[in-house]
Amino acid sequence: MQVFKLSLKIFKKSIPMMAIYLCVFLMVSMIMTFSMTKDTKQETSFNRSKTPVAVIAEENTPLTEGLIEELSKSAYFMEIKDDPNEIQDTLYYRFATYILRIPEGFTEGFLNGEEVSLEKTTVPDSFSSVYIDMAIEKYLNAVRLYVKYLEGGDLEQALEYAKKDMDKESDVVFSTPEEERTDQTYANYFFNYMTYSLFSVMILGISALMLTFNDSNIKRRNACAPVPGFRANIQLFLSILFFTFVTWLIMVAFCVLFNLRDSMSKNMLYFLLNSAVFAVTGAGTSFLIGSLVKSKDAIPAVSNIVTIGISFISGVFVPQDLIGTGVLRLASFTPAYWYVRGNNIIAGLSKFTFESLEPVFNGMLIQLGFAVAFLGIALVTSKKRRYEA
Repeated sequence: MQVFKLSLKIFKKSIPMMAIYLCVFLMVSMIMTFSMTKDTKQETSFNRSKTPVAVIAEENTPLTEGLIEELSKSAYFMEIKDDPNEIQDTLYYRFATYILRIPEGFTEGFLNGEEVSLEKTTVPDSFSSVYIDMAIEKYLNAVRLYVKYLEGGDLEQALEYAKKDMDKESDVVFSTPEEERTDQTYANYFFNYMTYSLFSVMILGISALMLTFNDSNIKRRNACAPVPGFRANIQLFLSILFFTFVTWLIMVAFCVLFNLRDSMSKNMLYFLLNSAVFAVTGAGTSFLIGSLVKSKDAIPAVSNIVTIGISFISGVFVPQDLIGTGVLRLASFTPAYWYVRGNNIIAGLSKFTFESLEPVFNGMLIQLGFAVAFLGIALVTSKKRRYEA
């Protein structure tokens, strides 16, 4: 195993440079992942949001006071003057999205059963105004019902009963069955960010190895060595696979360590499988790059260009949902796109059927296809160089 041991020594010399990328990755991924998971944490309860409302009341009666008190549950009030220009400015600048006018004589007409209505002015296509309309209609219908059936049509008693009805609320909680509950936001972001670091470390390590073995003087010495060429190549590939496995294992270990609670799930198993396939693809890509570079100083430059460029267009640094269709179409010609796409699908899975996992498996096959293609190109390039030499 002389070639295998030699390869490990070469990898060992590249550890300082690779450690820098690994440390940067861990710091950035931890900061970004914790930040993203905090902002996108799944809500388990319903919280009512309030709408900015301005009320212009031309009369002050128990009915209008009760209505305004009921609206305070769904709105916070803005004070404005009864002036057309100020009303228009208030709506234009969104200081308020709903302006309610209570006309004089509204209460009297309401109690007499007349067709009376409130006047409203809203921002066009404002969905929040619907909730205000519903609150107004609900309250007035309740009061109307009690006034109609209470003896003597006692308004104060009707308002008291209506207030009690309106105060009754139900707690709304969003939940899923325990076996379907999953929160893989942290793992999703972590494995997506791992694209950059895994690619960088592998390109640095494998390219340094290939650059050493492709040196013309070393090639001639190896040709005179007692180790057959086939066995030497097998040991070289084994060393690359070993390096790939160790690099992948170190990175996923941090994800499991910092996300231990959610790591014992089926989602994590598929995250690991997808990342392992991507690691193999990264090895094939790095093998190709290592076969093409001719200078040790060019390796970091090539690594940065390839990894940062692919990461930006494939959805690592910017979510794929926010990337244009044309850019995504270009990114689909890179294995990182299919890797990130698979992670996004895995993060949202609660049931693991073949139909739900089929897009993930297809992405893995495409990644392996890239690995085989890159490896084939690298072997053809190496053979061509050998004949030219």
